[in-house]
Amino acid sequence: MRITKRTNIAMRVLMFCAANPDRLVTKAEIAQCCNASENHLAQIINQLAQLGYLYTQRGRNGGLQLAHAPRQIVIGEVFRKLESPVPLAECFADVDNTCPLTACCRLRQALVRAAEAFYETLDPVTLDGLICDNIALFDILTAQSCSRARQRPLASPALVK
Repeated sequence: MRITKRTNIAMRVLMFCAANPDRLVTKAEIAQCCNASENHLAQIINQLAQLGYLYTQRGRNGGLQLAHAPRQIVIGEVFRKLESPVPLAECFADVDNTCPLTACCRLRQALVRAAEAFYETLDPVTLDGLICDNIALFDILTAQSCSRARQRPLASPALVK
């Protein structure tokens, strides 16, 4: 199974926010640190906010942060929500399916079971499990944060549950 670039970058965003919990982070910081374009990030950040994973604040002192504690963010759930619109194979597509075997193909059911097994493997994993005690990750995700960003006002602590 191959993960979309969108989900890969979304995980980078979530890990970056989790590694910088005491402040709002910016899209520019994430783009620089996580090797992603700001335009692509904007779309992903918007989707993560709509799904309830991120709190965003617009304006001069704006930025983003996790909307929940890292231990409450289940990676299997994140992957399901981000990957579900993408057909696993052509036969899963509603519009572009040209496969003549779709009605009788047993491979499709095997792929459904394989995908579910993949997500179930990720269900016990939380964002906290990905970042906790991962010093090398923290070195990467916090080293490139600019000093000006560290001086930004924090969002309300009540937002991070």
